[in-house]
Amino acid sequence: MSAMANIVEMRMHDGSRHFGSLPQAVLWYDVRDHVATLPGATVTEFVCDGVTEGWICFSYQGYEFSINDQFGEYWFFVQAPDCFDAVLQKVLAHFEKLLAPQRK
Repeated sequence: MSAMANIVEMRMHDGSRHFGSLPQAVLWYDVRDHVATLPGATVTEFVCDGVTEGWICFSYQGYEFSINDQFGEYWFFVQAPDCFDAVLQKVLAHFEKLLAPQRK
């Protein structure tokens, strides 16, 4: 994983943990479809207004995750704030392949 997708510790009011952000480089539907290419991950919910906001929820390795767009980025959340950083790193590294800017 590159230095771009560092794990962060930001607790939300609902108890979840915002653990990372990546650039909003592709559309919601591409991000949703990319979940299925993470071995063992399953989309559990997808809500999008088609214009300004959406949520992608998925399960992976026994944890519940969600992705939301904020300020030109996709923000990544895990319901269980004590989820192992190794699992969080796998999730961010997987999505970084799709969302990281192309290097020349």
